[in-house]
Amino acid sequence: MTNAGETITRFEEITDHYLQELEDFSMEQLTCKPSESEWSLGQVYVHLINSAMYMQLRNVELCRSGDRELTAAGGEKTEAGKAVFAQGAIPPIRIQVPPSPQYTPPQPEDKEQLALGLRAVVARMKELEPQLAAISPQHTVLHPGFGALNAVEWFQLVDMHYRHHLRQKERLKSELAIGNRQILT
Repeated sequence: MTNAGETITRFEEITDHYLQELEDFSMEQLTCKPSESEWSLGQVYVHLINSAMYMQLRNVELCRSGDRELTAAGGEKTEAGKAVFAQGAIPPIRIQVPPSPQYTPPQPEDKEQLALGLRAVVARMKELEPQLAAISPQHTVLHPGFGALNAVEWFQLVDMHYRHHLRQKERLKSELAIGNRQILT
């Protein structure tokens, strides 16, 4: 398990990667979906930003509040959660959820929205990092697949989640390249 400072360093590196690649995509490429049931590259970016800001980092705040109605004091991780944190990574499996208004991210409005969102997540993590040590590890919030996670684990999950989606991003980039070749021939 890495400490919070190492998590920030790794997260800044992965965010820089996402930002650099963002520059290379046109809006047409960012919003192109390989199929009706799959996300576009832009939707992946929106998903990462929204998950970090409105789930993972929000749950760090809930752990910090210690509100008994919001936290599961001393809750347990699931077997999947134990494995993820032992490995320090989400397994390289493809998870497909049927499209739904609750889960499917919207298409991005523009590249600036995505760049600002990525930078906002980094800024929020830098704000929270010095506060993590003061949050009781007994204050946990349930993750739907990993069970009870404390503030440090929710914080680490942001980086793990961005890294997990690298495979999806690369697959979508490859599909875009194949589609472009087919159009040109």
